[in-house]
Amino acid sequence: MRRFISFRDFDWVLLAFVLIICGIGVLEIYSATRQTKFIGFQQKQIYWIMAGLFLMFLVSMVNYQALLENVHWFYIASILSLVGVALVGTRVLGAKRWIRLPGGQHFQPSEWIKIVLILALAKYFSDLAGREVTLRDIIKSFLIAGIPMALVLKQPDLGTALTYVPILICALFLGGIKLKHAVGILLLGTMMIYPVWRWGLKPYQKARLTSFSEPEADPRGSGYQIQQSLIAVGSGGLIGKGALKGSQTQGAFIPIPYTDFIFAAFAEEHGFVGALIVLLLYFIVLMRLIQNAQTAPDRAGTLIIMGVVAVLVFHILVNVGMVVGFMPVTGIPLPLMSYGGSSVLFTFLALGIVNNIRMRRFVN
Repeated sequence: MRRFISFRDFDWVLLAFVLIICGIGVLEIYSATRQTKFIGFQQKQIYWIMAGLFLMFLVSMVNYQALLENVHWFYIASILSLVGVALVGTRVLGAKRWIRLPGGQHFQPSEWIKIVLILALAKYFSDLAGREVTLRDIIKSFLIAGIPMALVLKQPDLGTALTYVPILICALFLGGIKLKHAVGILLLGTMMIYPVWRWGLKPYQKARLTSFSEPEADPRGSGYQIQQSLIAVGSGGLIGKGALKGSQTQGAFIPIPYTDFIFAAFAEEHGFVGALIVLLLYFIVLMRLIQNAQTAPDRAGTLIIMGVVAVLVFHILVNVGMVVGFMPVTGIPLPLMSYGGSSVLFTFLALGIVNNIRMRRFVN
């Protein structure tokens, strides 16, 4: 039977809320950069959003089953791209995360691998339907996610590597992992905390993971970012200081307020009410995605959409938690609001696949 697809089945409500968040992000990027050398970044962000929209509609027309059937090739290409970063990548502030493209643009493969992992794990666990998930299956799934994660950690990029974890957890949970295996993984993870801390993390990474609990201990060093963020959020009060009037933002006290700390800049200028509205918009987007997962035509479609939900929830919780001092500084951007082409394109690509699945709910 042929699956009938039509843009009448496209989730236009989801797109509307996504564009509202994008618009808020563009305005805040303008506010955060208008007195800096980064002025004009809001225009670049608009270009990225337009490119993302084009990519989203393009991907929505390609049958996701074809993507799943060829996901092994995507996975191999992803691993090769990470190897390419290690060999010929551009080093910035001691990290090699980008490949320089003609025209001065930079490509960050680690962002795109999130999509590949979502597809790969969805394909793997959907093929297991009808039988119990064994320990061997769990080990294989860990290898699927662990290989690219290890290569990204080598760059080093701890923040992006951590975003692969919720994809794996979501796939294991929805794939039908047994309780005894889940408990075993949890115990093993607990046992690995000390050796990872002792030998796996670099000194600056340890400082980031501890400074959020006591930022005042090193106010000019590792605690500076969180302290300035907390001052900005607190000074915003109930309704904020107004657009373009945030002293912490306009005075360049908040570090990189147009990317990692854009929520702090927004909270200073628009207060608790504005921050709550943004979080409500994200909540609506996530609920629409979960609704689409519930109506997916097959198990693989559900796994893909919930993988997207897992990544977005992780990004939002970690970024907002970082801004208010509940999470360590990891460099994880706020989806759709933070400046950055790789992040924007990944999100729209993911939304394109979600709509791809949604538009194939009906059979003609």
